[in-house]
Amino acid sequence: MSDTNTGPKAFTATLGIRYPIVQGPMNGGSPVELVTAVSNAGGLGSFAAALLSPKAIIDAVKKIRALTSRPFNVNLFVLESIQTSAAELDAAQALLLPFRTALGLGPATTPQKFSESFQEQLAALLEAAPPVVSFTFGILDAETVAQFQRKGCKVIGTVTNVAEALAWEQAGADFICVQGSEAGGHRATFIGDIEQSCIGLMTLIPQVVAAVKVPVIAAGGIMDGRGIAAAMLLGAQAAQLGTAFLASPESGIAPAWREQLASAKSDSTRLTRSFSGRYARGIVNPFMEQMRTHESAVPPYPIQNALSAEIRQTAAKLGRPEFMSLWAGQGVAMSRPMPAAQLVATLATELQAVGNC
Repeated sequence: MSDTNTGPKAFTATLGIRYPIVQGPMNGGSPVELVTAVSNAGGLGSFAAALLSPKAIIDAVKKIRALTSRPFNVNLFVLESIQTSAAELDAAQALLLPFRTALGLGPATTPQKFSESFQEQLAALLEAAPPVVSFTFGILDAETVAQFQRKGCKVIGTVTNVAEALAWEQAGADFICVQGSEAGGHRATFIGDIEQSCIGLMTLIPQVVAAVKVPVIAAGGIMDGRGIAAAMLLGAQAAQLGTAFLASPESGIAPAWREQLASAKSDSTRLTRSFSGRYARGIVNPFMEQMRTHESAVPPYPIQNALSAEIRQTAAKLGRPEFMSLWAGQGVAMSRPMPAAQLVATLATELQAVGNC
């Protein structure tokens, strides 16, 4: 194992940030206001761009740059084209019809497209050239990684097992974000079986740190300074927190989602494919329970994600959490509602206190 990923300040020194704290990119929960608040407070704010058009990505990066002079990250999902048949779409829509009916929605029409073009998003991100870029669900080729680096971007690859970490290192990533099974939202697995890759963070960190020479960021279930310290003790250079920042007012999440976060218990979350066609961790609700026996039958991401979008969006507007994707990690019961800058300062103080013990 090289000293490259063991020095206590490799990550913060490379980026020029004050604290080894990364706010996780959360689609629907990491608007510009949250990103810039975290970056201005000394952490690394992350903007989730996976659902945005190329123009919206460029516009968002401009807006972030206008609100902070500090480093920030923009995240994309690595997607390949997926084909589906009319019969598969009809079957998927039939499963969703009871939920549409309960929300007063009529029968669904097939979306014109299931997702934005990843290649066009990638080109827009390269044009925008934010200080840091991160990728989930897949891997870039080495030449594309090098293109971002020539533009001055640091590249983060998200992984859930050692094989994926080695692949991202070989592709030239500057940092590797290891996602433990505790993490809220979508699983990042792209090599091997997704269930076998649900490895607990404290088990995964030392395995990846031992395997690669680039700095490692730990993600999954970390909610306070103790968690950050534990991850760093095992060799991580920084910690990425998503659920912890969802409770911040700047996250902009729907009130019903915020209420569910506040009342969640230690066993409130589980993994589901029902909402998007890809395993993701969220707070259990009636939608997840009613769809549980059909999970293996729903089409893959992004098809199911597009088919269920109107249900989730309408439920959020109507304050109906039973039909919303309430993404959250296993540490959700430890959420502390406070402004993002205050949370960064609190985490830093807690981390320092543990370090001085």
